[in-house]
Amino acid sequence: MGSMMQLQQSFRGPEFAHSSIDVEGPFANINRDDWDAALASLLQVTPLFSHSLWSNTVRCFIISTDETQPEVDILVRNYSPKLQRVCETMGYFFQVVNFSVENERPLKDVRKWEIEKSSLVILLLHLTLPGFLLEDCEEAFLRNPEEKPQLIYHRKEDGRVSSVSVQQLIERITYMNKAKMIDHIGGVEEGAYEIYNCVEKIIKQDILGCEMTELEGKELDSKEESTAPEEEVFGDVLWDAHDEQEQMEAFQQASNSACELGFEKYFERLNDLVTAPAPIPPLLVSGGPGSGKSLLLSKWIQLQQRHSPNTLILYHFVGRPMSTSSESALIIKRLTLKLMQHSWLVSPLTLDPAKLLEEFPRWLEKLSARHQGSIIIVIDSIDQIQQAEKHMKWLIDPLPVNVRVIVSVNVETCPQAWRLWPTLHLDPLNSKDVKSLISAECNSANVKLTKEQEKKLERHCRSAATCNALYVTLLGKIIAHVGSTGNIDKTLEQCFQCQDTVSLYRLVLRSIQQSLQSDKEKGLLREILCVISVSHNGVSESELMELYPQLSSAVLASLVHSLHKMCLLTYGCGLLKFQHLQAWELVRLEYMEEGENTISAYRQKLVEYFTMQLSRDRVTWRSADELPWLFQQQSDKQKLRKCLLNLFVSQNLYKRGHFAELLSYWQLVGKDKSSMAAEYFDSLKEYEKSCEGEESMICLADLYETLGRFLKDLGLLSQAVAPLQRSLEIRETALDPDHPRVAQSLHQLAGVYVQWKKFGNAEQLYKQALEISESAYGAEHPRVARELDALATLYQKQNKYEQAEQLRKKSFKIRQKAARRKGSLCGFALLRQRALQLEELTLGKDTPDNARTLNELGVLYYLQNNLETAELFLKRSLEMRERVLGPNHPDCAQSLNNLAALYNEKKHYDKAEELYEKALDIRRRALAPDHPSLAYTVKHLAVLYKRMGKLDKAVPLYELAVEIRQKSFGPKHPSVATALVNLAVLYCQMKKQVEALPLYERALKIYEDSFGHMHPRVGETLKNLAVLSYEGGDFEKAAALYKRAMEIKEAETVLICGKATSRHSSSGDTFSLKSALSPHSFLEHGQR
Repeated sequence: MGSMMQLQQSFRGPEFAHSSIDVEGPFANINRDDWDAALASLLQVTPLFSHSLWSNTVRCFIISTDETQPEVDILVRNYSPKLQRVCETMGYFFQVVNFSVENERPLKDVRKWEIEKSSLVILLLHLTLPGFLLEDCEEAFLRNPEEKPQLIYHRKEDGRVSSVSVQQLIERITYMNKAKMIDHIGGVEEGAYEIYNCVEKIIKQDILGCEMTELEGKELDSKEESTAPEEEVFGDVLWDAHDEQEQMEAFQQASNSACELGFEKYFERLNDLVTAPAPIPPLLVSGGPGSGKSLLLSKWIQLQQRHSPNTLILYHFVGRPMSTSSESALIIKRLTLKLMQHSWLVSPLTLDPAKLLEEFPRWLEKLSARHQGSIIIVIDSIDQIQQAEKHMKWLIDPLPVNVRVIVSVNVETCPQAWRLWPTLHLDPLNSKDVKSLISAECNSANVKLTKEQEKKLERHCRSAATCNALYVTLLGKIIAHVGSTGNIDKTLEQCFQCQDTVSLYRLVLRSIQQSLQSDKEKGLLREILCVISVSHNGVSESELMELYPQLSSAVLASLVHSLHKMCLLTYGCGLLKFQHLQAWELVRLEYMEEGENTISAYRQKLVEYFTMQLSRDRVTWRSADELPWLFQQQSDKQKLRKCLLNLFVSQNLYKRGHFAELLSYWQLVGKDKSSMAAEYFDSLKEYEKSCEGEESMICLADLYETLGRFLKDLGLLSQAVAPLQRSLEIRETALDPDHPRVAQSLHQLAGVYVQWKKFGNAEQLYKQALEISESAYGAEHPRVARELDALATLYQKQNKYEQAEQLRKKSFKIRQKAARRKGSLCGFALLRQRALQLEELTLGKDTPDNARTLNELGVLYYLQNNLETAELFLKRSLEMRERVLGPNHPDCAQSLNNLAALYNEKKHYDKAEELYEKALDIRRRALAPDHPSLAYTVKHLAVLYKRMGKLDKAVPLYELAVEIRQKSFGPKHPSVATALVNLAVLYCQMKKQVEALPLYERALKIYEDSFGHMHPRVGETLKNLAVLSYEGGDFEKAAALYKRAMEIKEAETVLICGKATSRHSSSGDTFSLKSALSPHSFLEHGQR
């Protein structure tokens, strides 16, 4: 019984989170110390941001006059390639757009679109400013709500004065905003160089945020900073930012339509799925091509994010067949990593495609148990995944209780076995929705249809193919396009000849062709569409301009504008790709009538382009994505093998987690894992002979390390040791035995010994890596935390639980501090830019929208740890809401709640109490008794009372929390058990053990029924019951309960330290950062 004594110190309950910012949508309940969660939430609201904020292209829009065209020509010819390389090294494209002065044909819409998309606008002036450029200047410099970087170059000349229009424009711009100015006296060559220097600095600091990484350098070699930043967050997990961005943009594009198309009835069905009792199979959303499935799902996801902020929604939009977004292993890896990110797990994750697919259900089971809310997985166009039925077998297995899955399919291509699932079929649009969709397009172009024209359209759009959402959208765009200048009746007659979407796309394409001025432009249009259609993932504008040197940026901008406006092309991760499959089909039918010969010719053009890139040592993510895939499509095994043995191509694919793709290429070549490993090793040995000098040796060490990690992931442990050992030797010689890169080698080598179960060797290597990292970076750097994590996992494998726990706690404190100090580079930049954008929007009069914007600003500044500014905006929001809506409106309760959370954070508990009480009073009167917003305020006020020692005032609120959860989820939901345990803990603190006992017993029963008898929640509740029995003098019962609790704890440790994650079977090392901490470490990320 001696070991029971520790239980007397305190009761462990899964406690409510202690503070929260409450806003509508995905910013709800973010902890300002948890930058990963903050960024993850930010990524869910990409529609709030303009294209330029998310674009993977650094776009420079140049406005110049005849007088300054020489500087532009020099800048584009001499310095644009250098800026391109700067951007390429960080995974971005670089594009300069400049409309020549003599090109005065009507391109106003195109220029405006380019200004909107641009990352940076540059204005070059000398003495005069033509009047037609003034509108561009005002659009770019005076109407700039996003505060995008701007640069004005003004070449002055002794004895000559600039015109009044130039002087006035410069005065207006400098008065209005913060454009950088270059006043240049001298030649055009020097002027162009000055512009280049300034642009390079703006790109590095203001657009790509490079200055933040320099703070971490501590005078290390600059190459140290080029290591993948994701390794600090995910340990050894390989993460591709491009894949993630592609998904964010796909979601953004899918939800672009302002029309709901009668989706309300479908929303109800989707909501029913979420609330239905488990277990429940996936819901199938089916419909014909272009019926609006993606739009429906994206709109519903937005609604869920707004109304159910505790729900974690993971989505994946599958693009064109055979594109990266349709590769099953990458989809599963991405979903697993998103789950890990939300659970704060740092864990090795297998990259073997077969194991990844096999283990996903176990990960889902384990990670869903950690999440205190529902998890919804949405996969759009799942039937486009290669061998969908085979690779998505996990869908057939019973899902965890809090997980729901929704998949969309085309009716014709849905696998037979899935047709038995509950199905939501999208009906053709009714006449009201057709009219609404066409009216929306016409109104946007100020086009008015006659009653007769409307009747004709209504009669035409009655078949299944012609009342399809995409067909009707295209129809509306065609009418709107010709409405202001052309003959609508004639256009309608042409449209009525088109009985399906592909034929309507053909009409669109031919109208674009007819609008072009010359055969040269028509030929370029064909080339652009064909080369995009045969690529793996699309083609960037900068690549198109290199492929076709005769293509000017102005012509390309004009073509892309027309193709984008008419739903043929869109952007994804900086690449031009087809907006819909039917557009891709049309290009194949229209331009590739000769079939494989034409396709092969265009593929060969891309092969030659990317091969030339490799020959110039330009191995980018693009050449690694496209070239091996193109050889695979051509079945050219010899060239594919040669391409794969370009070590930098394979390294690029592997480091971005494209493991399955790499293996599939080698399988086509006919090599098994061992012979592939031998080929790589021989190739590296050969490459080593040509390496001279420190730089090339460092590069060689990186290649050896990548090969070692690759072989370890393949399970070839004995073969992995040699390249990792060689990487270590090179780094110790070329750099220094105490250099951080040596620590990296030691860490990777230790990982192999862990898998080999040679724990003594691994411990020694991890300790050396830890010592080097502490010496190089200081004791509180994330890389030190990484070594502590690794050692903790190792100790747990050896049953050294106390040592492991100490290291884990130390590691977490480091990570939390680092997050607070630095935040996420990307997240901070986005939050800062979004805040500036919103401030611009709040300068108008009092409106509910402006009040909501002020509230969001308060949240954004809170996330940036700027509590004083956050308080200012939250107060302004409250005051405006009280003026506009009245003091008892629910929106006022939101502002009160947020201010209370802020004061709670600042430890001004009396102020927080007063505001929470006001918010609670309003919400009790205005909202339903089970409304989530009421639950938030009840929860946070209850915890505040408890912290202030006002336990009697806390009890009724904890009881109300139980009541709300029972109404929301039913009496047997795990969330109810959590509320019961929290109430029981409170009773125990008040020495009311008799009242606490039945609450614990009921919670235990719910946890056992929901999660099984070996779940950690069951163990925690048993432990608390053991304390009650011990204090009541029933030592025998206490010992029995404590023994059961310890058995569960040990079983959990085996899961966490051993293999992945199932009550039945497992594989993969993992531990939770979160579980090692007190419940107060996160806001709203603990129990709810």
